[in-house]
Amino acid sequence: MEKDSKIYVAGHKGMVGSALVRKLKKEGFFNLVLMPSEELDLKDQSAVGEFFESEKPEYVFLAAAKVGGIEANNTYRGQFLFENLMIQTNVIHQSYVHKVKKLLFLASSCIYPKLAPQPIKEEYLLSGKLEPTNEPYAIAKIAGVKMCENYNRQYGCNFISVMPTNLYGPNDNYDLKTSHVLPALLRKFHEAKKKMEKTGQKETVKLWGTGKPKREFLHVDDLAEACYHLMLKYEGNLSVNIGTGKDISIKELANLIQRLVGFQGEIIWDASMPDGTPRKLLDVSLLHRLGWSHKIELEEGIKKIYKENFPLENV
Repeated sequence: MEKDSKIYVAGHKGMVGSALVRKLKKEGFFNLVLMPSEELDLKDQSAVGEFFESEKPEYVFLAAAKVGGIEANNTYRGQFLFENLMIQTNVIHQSYVHKVKKLLFLASSCIYPKLAPQPIKEEYLLSGKLEPTNEPYAIAKIAGVKMCENYNRQYGCNFISVMPTNLYGPNDNYDLKTSHVLPALLRKFHEAKKKMEKTGQKETVKLWGTGKPKREFLHVDDLAEACYHLMLKYEGNLSVNIGTGKDISIKELANLIQRLVGFQGEIIWDASMPDGTPRKLLDVSLLHRLGWSHKIELEEGIKKIYKENFPLENV
C-alpha cells in the first residue's frame, strides 16, 4: 500500500474499524474512504455495487459486522446470520468485481469448534460442532472466510482473513444486553461501586455461569497493528489467528476487574446460566512466525480503558 492508496474501512465507527482508522492515519495514510451505515447499507446489494463503482477503493478492510455477546448471539440468531452474511457477501463480491488489490476480512475465533483442542490452530476450522449459543454468527463468519479463500482460488483475488480473539478497548459496547464479557464486567462493577458509595450499603454483583471457562483477550489497538502488519506481509488462504497466546478464567477476570475498579462487595455466580465454550485459546505461532506479537498486557489495557471510559456518562 502507498500512502495515497485509496483504502475503504468498512465499519469504521465500530471498535475494530475505528482502531484500524487510527492505525492507518498514524502510518500516514490519508486517502481513506469512510462511509457511515446511515449513508450506505452494506446489506443492500445494489447500493454496495454503486458505492464500489463510484469510489473504486484499492484496498479494503472489512470490519463491518453485527456483533454481540452470548445473550445477543443467542437471542437474535436469525438477524445475526442474515445481516452478517449480507454485509460480507456484498463487500467481498464487489471487491472482486471492481478489482480491489487486497482485502482483509475480520472473522472471529468463535468460528472454531466448541471442543477444539487447545490452543486452537488455524487448521481446526470445520473439524467439529460449534458452540450452540453463537452458531448462527459463527456460520456467517465461516462463510466469509471460505468466500475469501475460494475467490482467491477461482478468480485469483488477494483476499485474506484473520481470526481475532476476544477484543476490548476504545469504542467498546457497554450495553449489558449486547456487550461481551469484559466491558459488561467493567460496567457491572463500576455501577455497583457507585451505588455502594451513594447508599453506604453493601452491594453484590451477579454473574452468569460458574466462572470456570477460560478466555483470551486482546486490546483492539494491538489487533489494528496486527491487521496492518498482515496486510503488508501476508498472502494466503489460511485464515490467521490474532491473539496473545495467553488466557484467563472468567472468575480470575472478574476478580481482576473488581480489584481495578475498587468494588468492595460480593460476587455471586449463577450456575444456572450458560458458560459458553469451556476454553478458547488461540495458537498464535503462525502470527509470530509472520513477525508480529502483542504489546499491551491485559491489566495494563483494562486500567487504561477504565480510566478513559468511566464514569458511564462518558461512554
